[in-house]
Amino acid sequence: QVQLVESGGGLVQPGGSLRLSCAASGIIFSIYTMGWYRQAPGKQRELVAQITSGGNINYADSVQGRFTIARDNAKKKVYLQMNSLKPEDTAVYYCRAAAAVRNYWGQGTQVTVSS
Repeated sequence: QVQLVESGGGLVQPGGSLRLSCAASGIIFSIYTMGWYRQAPGKQRELVAQITSGGNINYADSVQGRFTIARDNAKKKVYLQMNSLKPEDTAVYYCRAAAAVRNYWGQGTQVTVSS
């Protein structure tokens, strides 16, 4: 059974940092493109950052220079380091694993940026 479990969300003040983690099980982690997405209330889910099996990375323009995605294939984990957080970063953050026709999502973790 495939599971993606996110952790690390919470409440942080503007300008603060958080590190999200996503632990995968039930998949050959190393062959999957891993991504972080987010969905704010009333908005569509959007890509935040993704890293391919080969290590290619892309970021949404809105987080470029502030967020960093990384993967650890041995631990079957993907991380999202979020710095200089803004109120507009408030959303539920989801982990996604994708390879060919296979596509899996985690349950999400809430990130709230507020003073």
